[in-house]
Formats: sequence, C-alpha cells, structure tokens
Amino acid sequence: MESLFVSLDGPKGAGKTTLLEAITKVLRADNKKVIRLCEKKSDPFRGETMALVNQLARNPTLELEWEVCRRLADSRAWISQHVLPKQPSNSIILMDRWYPSDAAFRRTVPFAEILQLNIERNVRTPDLHVGVVTAPEISWARAAARSRGLGSTVIHKLEEHIACTKAFEREIAHHGWVLCRNEGTVEDATMQVISEIYSVL
Repeated sequence: MESLFVSLDGPKGAGKTTLLEAITKVLRADNKKVIRLCEKKSDPFRGETMALVNQLARNPTLELEWEVCRRLADSRAWISQHVLPKQPSNSIILMDRWYPSDAAFRRTVPFAEILQLNIERNVRTPDLHVGVVTAPEISWARAAARSRGLGSTVIHKLEEHIACTKAFEREIAHHGWVLCRNEGTVEDATMQVISEIYSVL
C-alpha cells in the first residue's frame, strides 16, 4: 500500500495541532505507522518566503502576494519531490498545513489560481483534505490565550480573522474537502477525522 497523505488546514487557533496529536495517538494505538510532517518545517526555502510575507504585511501589493503564492507552491513541489517519497510506503502521513490553507490567508489572489499554481508544479494532492474550523470568535480567543498569541504575520484583527474563516469555509464547500468543526470536544473531532481516514484507507 502506498502512503496515505492527509492534510489538515485552516485558520489560526482552530486547534489543528492539538487535533493532529490526538489523531496520531489513536492511529498509533491501532498499530498504524504515522508520520507527522509540518509544511513550514519541511520547507528549505521558508526563511526567504517569510521575509516576503513580512514585507507583504507592511506593504500589501498584488504583485508581492503573487510572488508569495508562487514561492509557497515551489516549496510544496520540492516537498512533494524530496520529502514525501521518502516516507514508508504503508504509512499515514499527517501534514500540518498544505495548499488549502492558502484559501484562508491569501487576500487578493483567487484560490482557484493558487490551486492552478500547485497543479502546474505537480504538487502532491492529499488523499484526504481536512478543513478544521471553528466560529471565528472561538478560534480568535483560543489563539489569543496561547503563549505565542496568534502568531500570524497576515492576520492582525478580529475582522480579518472572520474574513479569513469565511473564505476558507467557502473553499471547503466548493472543493468538497472534509469539514471538521472543532468547537466541541477534541475526542469528537478526532473520531470524525479517524473515521474519514479509515474510509479512504
């Protein structure tokens, strides 16, 4: 069996990392081989891209946002070519963020065009896209309560976070990704995603 590639994407504070940890624990308890990867930690060009993101935050232009989108797609192509093929063939790869997350954070470049950038570069398509969301007020409060805060170079105000969440939910519906509303218990959200994973295994 080839590796199963699952991405968890969504706005800040939606609880992706906590959910990933819980999913990993359940799958490993069932003797599954789980590989946890994070897009930003697998990307050798991250420093240069984040310098552009910071520039974009100070001086938002369409041209600069396009450059950020192209660089992120190039990075995913690199990960698709150099990192994902090295994982064990019968493993479940859980990726913390992949190109669906651009649907939440990009402001001016339409997501259809971002998707096209990724397709043209042969970025690997996840076998399962999971969009993790909460009501924006909940994820905003959760993020604000963390020691690192929101930790976003893109989102600075609740209004922006609300817009980001709505944009992401529209793309989840449009592309038929799995919607995981992570407002209840972590156990409920975990079992929903586990059930989706087993349905595609």
